[in-house]
Amino acid sequence: MPRLRQVPKSEATAPIVTTMYEWLFEGRDPVAEPGTFTGAPGDWWTVFALVPDVLDHAVKGFGLYQSPKRILDPVLRELGQIRAGWAAGSQFVFSQHAKSMRDMGLPEEKIASIPSWTVADCYDATERAVLAYTDCLVYAHGRVPDALFAELRRHLSDE
Repeated sequence: MPRLRQVPKSEATAPIVTTMYEWLFEGRDPVAEPGTFTGAPGDWWTVFALVPDVLDHAVKGFGLYQSPKRILDPVLRELGQIRAGWAAGSQFVFSQHAKSMRDMGLPEEKIASIPSWTVADCYDATERAVLAYTDCLVYAHGRVPDALFAELRRHLSDE
């Protein structure tokens, strides 16, 4: 349950809010009848609706995932995000990205192995480098050893 006020459908007037409410909650009032089509409570959206410009900014950021100029392989993106959720202790982030990985058709073994990825043999070299980098971002507060960054560069471009 969020600590900030949620915006009910009756108060939603900004186009970005009404559009997202219709898409995510299929005409329901998300405060009175919570739950998105993905199974999440949806309260993230109803709180962000307090400041429509912030919601719009967030939605545009998610739009990058659908960009035809995919900068990062979606599998690597999801591996990084699910590991960050695990490492930060966020059940919400972990569960949302587990759903995304399943929707993408990734093997359940990769999802189940996230907590112990360092001893799992289901990840390739690029995936292992991304998972190690994610650990540095979360656990080491952004300190990334030069050798790890060099390994990332072997697999990924600067972009």
